[in-house]
Amino acid sequence: MRRLATSVFSLSSMALAILALPVQAQNTTTDAPAEAVLPQVIVQEKAQEDGYQPKSATTATRTDAPLRDVPQAIAVVPAQVLQDQMVRSIDDALFNVSGITQANTLGGTQDAVIKRGFGFNRDGSILRDGIRTVLARNLTFTTERVEVLKGPSSVLYGTMDPGGVINMVTKKPQLSFAGQVGASVSSYGGGGASMDLTGPLGDNGLAYRLIADTSHVDYWRNFGKNKQTVIAPSLAWYGRDTYVRVSYEHTEYEQPFDRGTVIDSRTGKPVNTNRRERFDEAYNRTIGDSDFFTVQAQHALNPQWKLNTAYSYNRNRYDDYQARPVSLNPTTGVLTRRPDGTRGALSQQHVAQFNLQGNVQTGSIRHDILAGFDAEDSNIYRRDLIRGSNAGGFNVHDPVYGLMPNSTNVDAAQSDQRDKIRQQALFAQDSMRLSEQWIVQLAGRWQRYDQIAGKGRPFVVGSESDGTQFVPRAGLVWQPGKHWSIYGSYSESFKPQSSIGNVIGTLPPETAKAWELGTKWETPAGITATAALYDIKKRNVVVTETIAGQNYARAVGGARSRGLELDAAGRLGKQWQLIGTYAYTDASVTDDPQYQGNRLANVARHTASLFAAYDLPASSAGRWRTGAGLRHVGKRAGDAANTFENSGYSVADAFVSWERPWSGRMVKLQLNVKNLFDKNYVSSSGSPIYVSLGERRQAVLRAVVDF
Repeated sequence: MRRLATSVFSLSSMALAILALPVQAQNTTTDAPAEAVLPQVIVQEKAQEDGYQPKSATTATRTDAPLRDVPQAIAVVPAQVLQDQMVRSIDDALFNVSGITQANTLGGTQDAVIKRGFGFNRDGSILRDGIRTVLARNLTFTTERVEVLKGPSSVLYGTMDPGGVINMVTKKPQLSFAGQVGASVSSYGGGGASMDLTGPLGDNGLAYRLIADTSHVDYWRNFGKNKQTVIAPSLAWYGRDTYVRVSYEHTEYEQPFDRGTVIDSRTGKPVNTNRRERFDEAYNRTIGDSDFFTVQAQHALNPQWKLNTAYSYNRNRYDDYQARPVSLNPTTGVLTRRPDGTRGALSQQHVAQFNLQGNVQTGSIRHDILAGFDAEDSNIYRRDLIRGSNAGGFNVHDPVYGLMPNSTNVDAAQSDQRDKIRQQALFAQDSMRLSEQWIVQLAGRWQRYDQIAGKGRPFVVGSESDGTQFVPRAGLVWQPGKHWSIYGSYSESFKPQSSIGNVIGTLPPETAKAWELGTKWETPAGITATAALYDIKKRNVVVTETIAGQNYARAVGGARSRGLELDAAGRLGKQWQLIGTYAYTDASVTDDPQYQGNRLANVARHTASLFAAYDLPASSAGRWRTGAGLRHVGKRAGDAANTFENSGYSVADAFVSWERPWSGRMVKLQLNVKNLFDKNYVSSSGSPIYVSLGERRQAVLRAVVDF
């Protein structure tokens, strides 16, 4: 990591040297080549949003489509919002989307997001440029915007839970020169630096982008570091009829493995201790690296039809170490712990996509057609599972560290954990514009899958299945006015059963069916808003029953989520921009011998957020911009058994920025304060001894030069 961070700083130094070049010399590279008549990809991406207001998205249809033409709720977190809020994680970004809460993050080491009541870490719902990933942390400095497609999405993206998908749209090479260097400092201690360069290579439609980012910030609790270094080069060729992009991103990271706090069984609340004091050891951390390689191409066969292809290889490798909490004696405050760890964890995934996109006219009906083939090969592997012995002697009210060394004992029965799935699919979608007011969308996916999971030396199969599945989607859009649409849709999803820890054998896949009714409003330079009502029923959830003293795993369980979601973003007048959300989510277990009637864990009935930014009138002294926001998450069940409840919370954030031209370049300073009033809250939990805490107040100052 040190070598990569040094490379990033060297690249930043090169960028600073570029700043010294005359502005006139830079301008000679900004003209796009005449032969490159297909910067349509760039044009579409720039037209997708105006400040805070989203206009279109690619996630819902795998084509660039206006939001109001899609019969499904879509939320977008635009680039300007990510910049104003200084977003550095997927959780920060998704505060701006209704109906989303944090799931069990495995001690803060994994992205874990619940959408409409469903989801968990590594559930396959996070995409990059429409491609599923196995990465632990998916939002980096390369992210341009975030799109969220609500509800079942198996028709276009294959096996997954019915809550929806989250797509990280990355920054692409441009045919005009642009550059940025930046540096930041944090009130926690430490900071970071970044560089973003793009422009043409010659005059034949070839463009490059080089993004580098490094950060080294002290953890907000009493020990630990968050380190991350990213370097991401990419090339794109914009030909007359063909577009090709090759991108690569390498990340090295180290972060605390922090299980948070524990629940006092006498009160049902976290133990009353200083939230900054951790209950583990200095070796509690995850160290790893990841790669994401992608080739995407588009070829125009004629004005009506295009071929799109993509291939991606992505992988994530890590080792982790932890003093794992086992149980708490609430009277004495003694926490029993165990030194555990994982060595040689490696997740890998190959993805290939091929589709034909076009439009045809049959009489008065226009058909926008997408049809194609997908293939995925995913392999999650954990080589050595370290398991030590339980030990007491640690008091949460008077913590003394260093008395429990990390273990090196490899548990053969728990090691060699594997979860492999191969899938191939054919899909088709037809969006039929019947008239100026009516759109009908029909889609279907036929998928073949082969899954196996298990663990141990020798290997013991926990689950194994294969088969085929067909999932449909249908939607209707009525547009009574130029800026208004009303829609209804029906969709399905499926996911093969997978179990590493318990032997469940061959069980039918989980399936879900969803109905959605909503309305969308969009004005050309104002607000884009969506209101949606939905009902999702999930079946074939694995449950364990004890019959005549024997435990049996059965796919008979069920869960249901229904609710209301509101999302709005855009401009009010010339100086105000805002993004706001509200969601009511009623999610519970409907069929289970043990948990029937329980609320789904970490799902809040009420969530809301509002963030607004204000542009002060520009003057010779520069341009000032300021903003603030509030996010609220209601109380949530803490675990599947509903043995405790996490209290609701409201957190405020604020920022102020200043920018002005200097020597032909734009200089910007921005100060963000997160958790402005230093609220103490629980962000999510996995059990009474795995309770994650929200970060305390943090101030971040960032300086940027654009050139």
